[in-house]
Amino acid sequence: MTLIVVFPDGITMGETRRQFLRATGATALASQLGITATAQSDGVRLLLNWKPNGLHVPYYAAKARGYYDQQGVTLAEIQSGQGSDFAAKQVGLGNTEFAITGASQILNINTRGLNPQSVGVVMQKSPVVVFTTRDAFGSEMERIDQLAGKTVGTGPGMVRILTKLLLEEQGVLSEVELVDTGFDTVQQLLGGKIDAAGGVFADAVVARQSAETVYSIPVAETIPSYGHVVGTNPEFAEANPNVVRGFLNATARGAAWATDNPDEATDMLVAANPALEETAETQRAKWVEMASDYVLSESVRQHGWGWSDAQPWETMYRALLDADLLGGETDPASVWTNDHLDTDYQFVGEYAEQVTPSESTATTTGTDAETTTEDRSN
Repeated sequence: MTLIVVFPDGITMGETRRQFLRATGATALASQLGITATAQSDGVRLLLNWKPNGLHVPYYAAKARGYYDQQGVTLAEIQSGQGSDFAAKQVGLGNTEFAITGASQILNINTRGLNPQSVGVVMQKSPVVVFTTRDAFGSEMERIDQLAGKTVGTGPGMVRILTKLLLEEQGVLSEVELVDTGFDTVQQLLGGKIDAAGGVFADAVVARQSAETVYSIPVAETIPSYGHVVGTNPEFAEANPNVVRGFLNATARGAAWATDNPDEATDMLVAANPALEETAETQRAKWVEMASDYVLSESVRQHGWGWSDAQPWETMYRALLDADLLGGETDPASVWTNDHLDTDYQFVGEYAEQVTPSESTATTTGTDAETTTEDRSN
């Protein structure tokens, strides 16, 4: 069976390259011809993958503290997004200079006639998790095979795809009732309508605000893959290498400062987005967990912030291709590069030595875990 995913603007993951180009129109052709290759005089724009939240703290902190300006980069605007698929497509079209998107969507859009490229990995592992609460599950959830006979809810897009792949890899997909919970997954879990949920770790953070204990199993333990990446158009990067390098330097420095100063950094996010004031503590918790569990990796310790290795890209590509979720084929090595990472800059090359992450309050269990860490957020 082929799974069709509907994008926010009506493009589906089942469409062909010809259909994609026809739907996007002349702007796609303009991008392919290099018409939008140079930086605009009023500065560059960053398109987020979603509405501003705690996962976006580094960009707001770097902007507020002047790190982009110090790198000679005028960041004119941080724009709210409509999903990683939309962000990857827009940067591929040349409609924004930079975008925060998912590694999976960089691969996806590269099989559909555009060529957005990852120039830095922000999340060194996928943020997708399967999680539950003690009340909803009735006991500790330590292994995915415990979901046999249970109802698992997920929202749309890559969260559902990766949750399904995880269940399949663990051999329990046929024994699980997988239901679509839209954008109401956390509420349905807390309300007892589902036994467990597929979401991102930020959803588990939200659940911890109401539940005494939350158990979470990362998809990346079974399916090694990257999460958020910084995407740009390779034609723009070729024409503006100093802008791309400066943007990455400033973002890395913003992440380092925000890791060591999560309260002040969250205040900067909220100051730029006043609607988040009521959920400021939740946004802080999201950033603390991201900084401690997702930004650092062995590759970052060895090579520096934002580093890409080939294997996670190849693993994700093969998983998506085998599931018939791409528009065609592409070389996964062509969709990413480390060339714009300035490893001589201390906040890139020596990122791991610059930071002391706060302890995450997540209750995380692995597929082979025997113990859990109790939640300490309440």
